[in-house]
Amino acid sequence: MSETLTLDGLTVPMRALRLLATDFGSLPAPHLHVSPVYPDRLTLSLHEGLPDFEAWRDALGIAPETVTCRAQANGVRQVLCAFVSYEGAELELVGYGDVPIPAGEGGSDAVLAS
Repeated sequence: MSETLTLDGLTVPMRALRLLATDFGSLPAPHLHVSPVYPDRLTLSLHEGLPDFEAWRDALGIAPETVTCRAQANGVRQVLCAFVSYEGAELELVGYGDVPIPAGEGGSDAVLAS
C-alpha cells in the first residue's frame, strides 16, 4: 500500500505559483491545476485565446519550437502545450484557441466562435 500524499507534498508547485504571482502578476490569469498525481507539476491553462498563451510563453522564456500543437473538437480548436522548469517545479503551459476558417469555407477571415 502506498503512502497518502499530504498537502506538504505539493509545496514545490505551490511555491512556484507564489513566485509566478509575484514575478508575472500583470499577465492574464490562467486556470491553475496542482495534483497529487504529478506532485511537482503546476499547470497553467489559458482558455481565452492564444495571445494569452503567447504572453506567458514569452515571459517564461519558452522557445517557440518546443511548443506542441494538436487539434481538438474536430479541428475547430488548437491546443498548444509547453513545459518548462520554474523554481524547481515542472510548469506545464496550455493554451486553447479557435482555428481560423480558411477562405471559401464559411466566410472570409472569420474565426469560429467557442
